[in-house]
Amino acid sequence: MPLPALEDIAAHTGSTEPIEGVTRIETSPRQKATPVIMEMMHSVYPHDQVFGDYCTVSACIDCPPEELFAYMADTRCLEEWTYSLRGFTETDEPGLWLAYDRLGSETKIYTRTVANEQARTVDYHCAWDQRKHLWMIYLMRVIDAQTVFDKPGSVVLWTNCHHPFYDHNPYPDAAPPHRTIWVGDFWDMFGAGHLLELNTLKAIAEYRHRNRLPVTPDWMRKTRHGHSG
Repeated sequence: MPLPALEDIAAHTGSTEPIEGVTRIETSPRQKATPVIMEMMHSVYPHDQVFGDYCTVSACIDCPPEELFAYMADTRCLEEWTYSLRGFTETDEPGLWLAYDRLGSETKIYTRTVANEQARTVDYHCAWDQRKHLWMIYLMRVIDAQTVFDKPGSVVLWTNCHHPFYDHNPYPDAAPPHRTIWVGDFWDMFGAGHLLELNTLKAIAEYRHRNRLPVTPDWMRKTRHGHSG
């Protein structure tokens, strides 16, 4: 017997017709669904679909997932593989780091890393200028490439969500004087910029692994800080 899929929704709507947005083979046979999928595969997409609410990049990295996760779970790794975050120092609040984003000249950026070793998720919670609300969230996951590609290494998935604060600075009084740019000004470049950074992460991790160097360098391991998760 078939499982009672969506029976609760059918009971709630009083109809067996699918609700808006649901496409299943029972109500949309292949002949009907194929043209919809082909339309979605157009090579040209509207700007707001490409640079809308989400930005996702990915890479396959020839480095064991356990070692790559351990490296990424330490906030200070951002000193190495990000394009513009430099000078990480831990604040008086454990786990909260202060650095400078050189994209914004003398712009302070605060970062707290929330990592889960079992799921191998690494989320960087950040904000320009202030530490009260870390609203810039960089969501990352390290996957065993053996599982998904049948080969050694790691797959890294990285997603950003377009928080409304990207459009309007919620803390203008915290900004340094004479700064004319805002982090959200770069949103349309996030895809390319993050891929640039992810390629840097790939190059660093693969070089160390290939040459049998610790993926997490000595300068980080000698003063290892814990991560939450």
